Order: sequence, then structure tokens, then C-alpha cells
Amino acid sequence: MITTRKRIWGWWFFDWASQPYNTLLITFIFAPFMEDLLGSGTTAQTVWGYGVGLAGIVIALASPFLGAIADRSGRRMPFIWLFSLMYVLGAWGLWYAEPGNFNLILIMTSFAIGMIGMEFATTFTNAMLPDLAPREQIGKVSGSGWAFGYVGGMLCLIIMLTLLQVNPKTGHTLVGLPPMFSLDPATREDTRVVGPLTAVWYAVFMIPFFLWVREPRHPGAISVPRAAREAWPELRATLKGLPKRRSLFAFLIASMLYRDALNGIYTFGGLYAKGVLDWSIMQIGIFGILGTITGALFAWLGGKADDRFGPMAVIVFNLILLTAVVVGVVFIHRDGVFGIAVGPESHLPDIAFYVMGGLIGAGGGALQSASRTMMVRQADPEKITEHFGLYALTGKATAFIAPIAIGVMTQISSDQSIGITPIIVLFVIGLVLLGFVRSKGDPRPVAEDQPTV
Repeated sequence: MITTRKRIWGWWFFDWASQPYNTLLITFIFAPFMEDLLGSGTTAQTVWGYGVGLAGIVIALASPFLGAIADRSGRRMPFIWLFSLMYVLGAWGLWYAEPGNFNLILIMTSFAIGMIGMEFATTFTNAMLPDLAPREQIGKVSGSGWAFGYVGGMLCLIIMLTLLQVNPKTGHTLVGLPPMFSLDPATREDTRVVGPLTAVWYAVFMIPFFLWVREPRHPGAISVPRAAREAWPELRATLKGLPKRRSLFAFLIASMLYRDALNGIYTFGGLYAKGVLDWSIMQIGIFGILGTITGALFAWLGGKADDRFGPMAVIVFNLILLTAVVVGVVFIHRDGVFGIAVGPESHLPDIAFYVMGGLIGAGGGALQSASRTMMVRQADPEKITEHFGLYALTGKATAFIAPIAIGVMTQISSDQSIGITPIIVLFVIGLVLLGFVRSKGDPRPVAEDQPTV
């Protein structure tokens, strides 16, 4: 018998299984490796910005349509299977990014396929949250799941650094061992293996999800082909009516901007550290471990604060924190910290960036968890997957803006520090728009709450 507790644990395992794509590929290992592939920090940041941005456009356009199909058909699991396959194949393809012997279009396409699979699967699993616990407890469920995911990402990153990734100065891993599987550092196999590692991790740890998570029966569900035919008219009607749902509409726009900014931090944090501070991938990995530790802790604490004070308070606090952190990051360079000049041997820039990384992990974990529960409060229960599709749409509708804006700003200024300033603007606008959001969502018409005879 599958108990409610088992279903919740199974749902948490999706966060555990999928997090390494964000932690290892988008942020701390593969993204910085792009500089080694392309030979320049500004070139890598520009290419990465355009590639991630274009993948975001695909996610934005398709997510709400797929969500509408899932709601009408009552089927989510088949879609999650399909997108899981995309995740695994896309991640595995990064193994072929051998310096001096790679196809950039093939590598970026492979990365995009995996990223699209991850984001689509997330849309469908997020929509299952209201079925797991009463509304007054979903903050804790969401926060604990996000924390569990961070721990999974951290553990996978530790495995990468201690058993596989070679420190070029020592020729050994972080703990002094030769890399497993006789990986050849000369062809960067010790770094490229991050793709297969992420793929295998996901495939193994999705097993509890598929064993323990069951979809509730939906009365009136129709076939998937019929749902696909009817999805667009229904989605069009939903989009047309959004301005009348003022709180939902305002939250979608606000979260669209601040989540895009947060993704910008995650996407370019490793590249920034490598290009501006000249960090090795090993140092960036340690930076990532610190960020995942604080992310896990504060996602869990944020879930508790969410249930006590509501998600709005958690979101606003962490937006202010993250805005201040990014402003601080702009003023950290190899030769100066916050306007104070330092010598080339000083560790102060490294220490300052580690502190900022810990704060980014803390703020980002709590912010994302609280945003997920806020979306549950804003959405219609009967259209939960469609509305989470809109959440994904708005999360990706401008997901190309931060990466492309960073790419363009970096290209124009030839300065990675100036290049990340669009993130600050997005955070501030998102924070202002939250003033139009009701914490409990739009009031539903009385007729909808009355029982039918």
C-alpha cells in the first residue's frame, strides 16, 4: 500500500534526482567549462546566454499548452516519462564536449534538450503539490522538497569533486585520489563526465518517484488526442481572462521577472567566478557545495516560515536580500573588493565571493520554494497543471531576457561585471509588482464555492 507519506517522499525524489542539472551543468561545472572550450570568458558568457535563452523560448511557448492537455486528460505521468528521457539523453550528450574536437551546435543542442526535459517535467510534478497535503501544510512540503533537492545536488557535486574531477595543480581529485574509471584529464574526461553522471543520477533516483507517486483519478477526463485538440481554445480563453484575475496575473508577471533574474545568477555565477576571479573549476565546485548547503538549510527553514507567515513575506524578504547580494557581487574583482584595492595575492575577493555565494544559495532556495506554494494559492484547483504551465511560461517567457541581456551587455562592455547588471533591474521590478498580489489569491465567485445539486 502506498501511504500519503510515501507519496510525499516519492514527490521529493524528483527534486533530488533533477537538481544536478541545475547544480552541475547550468551553474558550477559545465558552464565554467565552456570557457575552456571556447577560450574566452566573455565569449563563453555570450554563447551560454544565447543558448540558454533560446531553450527558454521553447519552454515558454510549450509549457502552458502541455499543461492544458494534462489537465483535460487527467494524465501527467506519461509526460513525465517522456521529459525524463529528454533529460537523460541531453545530459549524456555533454560527454562529447572534448576541447579541440567538438561541435558547438551539437553540444548546445544536447544541453537544450536536457534543460527542456527538466523544465517540462518540473511543470508537471509541481502541479501535483496540492494533491499531497492540505493548503496550510504545503509550505512545509514544498520547502522540505526543495531542501531535499539541494542536498541531492550537493551530494552529486561532492561525488564529482572527490572521485572524478582532477585538480590541475595536483593531478588528483579534491581528496587526493586519482579519478575513477581512469578518466583522462588531458582530454578533459574528468570534467566531461559530469554529463553522464547527471544522467545516471536522474535515472536511478527517479525510481522512487515512479514507484510511489500516483495520480488521483480525475472525473470527466478525456483522451490525450482529444485533449490536445481542445487544449488551445481552452488555453486561449484562460489567457484572455488573465487580466481579470488581477492577483494571479500580477504574480505571474512579478515572478516571471524575479525568477528570470535568479536563473541569471545560477546560469552565470560559475562563469563569472572563472572569468573575473580566475577560479578553477575545483574552486567553483567548492563554492557550489557552500551554496547548496545554505540553499538546503534555508529552503527548509523557508518552508516553516511559509506556513507561519505566508509565502509573500518569505518572497519579499529574499528578493531584497538577493538584490543587495548582486549589487555586492558587481564590486568584487581580483584587484578590489567593494572599492577597496587589494594585491594580486589577496584572498579577500575569494572570501567575499564565497560569502555572496552562501547568501545566494540561502535566498534562492527559500524564494523558489515559497514561489511554488504561492502559485498553488493563486491557481484554480481544476486547472492546476495549466496554471503551472503558465507559471513555467512566465518563468521562461522572459527567461531569454536575462541570459540574452547579460550576453549583449557583456559583448558591448567587454566586462563581465557590467554584464550581470540586468539581474538587479529584474529583481527590483519584480519586487515592485508584488504589491499588486493578494497573498491568498483572487477571491473566487460565490457560485463556485456552493455545492451543486
